[in-house]
Amino acid sequence: MPRAFDGIGRMEMRQCATRRLLHVLPSFGIGGIQTRFARIANRLGRKYQHIVIALDGVLACRNQLDPAVDVHFHDIHVDKSRPVASLLRYRRTLAGLRPDLLLTYNWGALEWGLVNRIFPIAPHLHFEDGFGSDEASRQFRRRVLARRLILARAIRVVVPSRTLERIALEVWRLDPRHVAYVPNGVDLRRFAAPGDPALLAPPKAPGQLIIGTVAPLRAEKNIGRLIRAFAELPVPPLLRLVIAGDGRERPALEALARSLGIADRVSFAGHVSNPERILPFFDIFALSSDTEQMPLTVLEAMAAGLPIAAVDVGDVKAMVHPDNRGFIVPKDSPRALADSLIALVRDGRLRIALGEANRRRAEAHFPEDKMFATYDALYSLSHPVRSG
Repeated sequence: MPRAFDGIGRMEMRQCATRRLLHVLPSFGIGGIQTRFARIANRLGRKYQHIVIALDGVLACRNQLDPAVDVHFHDIHVDKSRPVASLLRYRRTLAGLRPDLLLTYNWGALEWGLVNRIFPIAPHLHFEDGFGSDEASRQFRRRVLARRLILARAIRVVVPSRTLERIALEVWRLDPRHVAYVPNGVDLRRFAAPGDPALLAPPKAPGQLIIGTVAPLRAEKNIGRLIRAFAELPVPPLLRLVIAGDGRERPALEALARSLGIADRVSFAGHVSNPERILPFFDIFALSSDTEQMPLTVLEAMAAGLPIAAVDVGDVKAMVHPDNRGFIVPKDSPRALADSLIALVRDGRLRIALGEANRRRAEAHFPEDKMFATYDALYSLSHPVRSG
């Protein structure tokens, strides 16, 4: 098994004042990949010039970028009904921009890696952070073969979880020397300040206990699972569920809460750009996704000193403190998540102890500075571009 990438290897490190990096993402909406990129770009400053292509045209996460950072957004029209024309357009764009490094993110951007393999322009670095709802439970053979072919020539395939690392090595059969495990990092200092009570409507009442989650409201996040689990909890005074996030699933989730008779105890806070402003009001953090790898939201909840109740997806169980792992439960058990929540609701001392243990673990194992240094080394990689 390859070790976590440390920036040291046989690859040539190109020394120059400013490197031009072309980032191709399926979307630049609000999400873990985009938030991580914004934080890395902000920290590394003007050492790099970033060109961002969002294939769906959504740029909501650009507001998280420091205006002083050298980031440009390149608009490109994608006609999915004309795949060959789109590939030729990608080729012309690559040839015109001539980046020092091509960085693609997830399956939705991998066609750019294909074009770059057939008509080499720049060294290729690919980031695989997980799968959508269509690949939540199985890998498609067509996609496996495509990844195996396209990523064989990438200088690095970067994954944030051991689960994805195993898939890259055993399923996609990539060269272990080119697979880099780089865990996400978190800045604990952001979570030391008090939260913003304006984000809660209504405000948290004295003695109230809040189970909360932070997630874009998409199908694969399966917030419905969390709402159903919450509906099974006995009703102590002032118990409440807070969902921070927005998206196309919201109307259906609000309807679900009404149908279960708990709409008065479920609050939709909308999108929260800085989770450290709302996490201090949570007593328990919950995650109910069908698919994750190394969710940044769980790291942030750990940094905020919260106990975690979650379904067992990706690396979540390995991320939390060992004492918290008993509350990470199988996702196919209808009752298990509710049982975890009940146990934490009933034991205040346990909640505090697990939260403190999770915070110590985040500090010891997932420091943000280490992640920044690793990405700096990745962004500096170069390699002779080979054809074929």
